[in-house]
Amino acid sequence: MKENQKKALISLKKARTSIDKIISTIEDDKYCIDIIQQNLAVIWLIKSSNLKLLENHLWTCFLTAAKANDSKKLDTMIWELLTIVKIAQNK
Repeated sequence: MKENQKKALISLKKARTSIDKIISTIEDDKYCIDIIQQNLAVIWLIKSSNLKLLENHLWTCFLTAAKANDSKKLDTMIWELLTIVKIAQNK
């Protein structure tokens, strides 16, 4: 497992733990702003994880296809990247 994947996994595990805490906080009818702040922390963790995964993809999969001069694979990967960028911009 690459370093960026490890970091992404850590962020996702932290997010999972935080989500469990958020659920119990809601069930305990705690203060809404506190819950929202916890939600924002989870969103940041997930975004951070996503960026690490994208960075890993570019430095491994994409770079390998580029070095192999595999134009068909590169075209596919470019369209995949454009798709996720478009999705991210709409959120």
